[in-house]
Amino acid sequence: MGLSLSAALPSSAWGCNFPECTFPAPGTEIFFFDNVFSIGPFGFNKAMIQLFIGAIVVIGFFWFAFRKPKIVPRGAQNVGEVGYGFIRDGIARDVIGKGGERFVPLLFTFFFFIWVLNFMGIFPTLVFPVTSVFAIPVAFALIVYLTWVPLGIAKQGGWGFFKNIMFPPGLPKPLYIILAPIELISNILVRPFTHCVRLFANMFAGHLLIVTFTVAAWYLFSPTIIGLLGSAVSFVVVLALTAFELLIQALQAYIFTLLTAVYISGALHAEH
Repeated sequence: MGLSLSAALPSSAWGCNFPECTFPAPGTEIFFFDNVFSIGPFGFNKAMIQLFIGAIVVIGFFWFAFRKPKIVPRGAQNVGEVGYGFIRDGIARDVIGKGGERFVPLLFTFFFFIWVLNFMGIFPTLVFPVTSVFAIPVAFALIVYLTWVPLGIAKQGGWGFFKNIMFPPGLPKPLYIILAPIELISNILVRPFTHCVRLFANMFAGHLLIVTFTVAAWYLFSPTIIGLLGSAVSFVVVLALTAFELLIQALQAYIFTLLTAVYISGALHAEH
């Protein structure tokens, strides 16, 4: 289906080596794909296919892990329970506090789904993080936004919710003239934007760096001292970036989930 790294790059990236041609630096074209197939008016490209694969992987693993739960967990069930406990105890209970356990399914889904989509960026044959497509983090952030804002209005009342956002306690009243609109814009508009951009930017930059040095390792490979050294160094950098990306992938999934819990906590429990 053309899901390999070579399929994600223009043919010129693999067409020649140093010093016969200039370096074919990858650009934003590596984030855009043609449709693999279509169903009626709907086209499915590489990113969409991987999105469905990610959903199947998460659902399939946890269904397998808990299909026949045992009192003493083993294998997949043990892994699943550790993951569930991490989200429930480390995020839902610690961050949200009272009432947090009912949001565990949402937080649990976000963390593992985003983690799997991120991990695809270094998975052989896929090598593309789905969350580097801006629309995907936007959709996730929109789900969070449409959760905590209505929840805050329902719990605190319309005026109470916006009052708690715009008027932090303990400040001189004249200061609210400047601070209130800033807080409103920051919480209602800037917050969802930064929530999605943080995830997108990290995955976008990481993928671009890995692809750039991968192409460099191929491009510099030639029977010259400069070519061999340059290719070897580029290859080592690819390995180092891949290892670093493993950490970033999990960290970004955690940060997105943690911020989701923080926003829900603010909606449930007014700061003052």
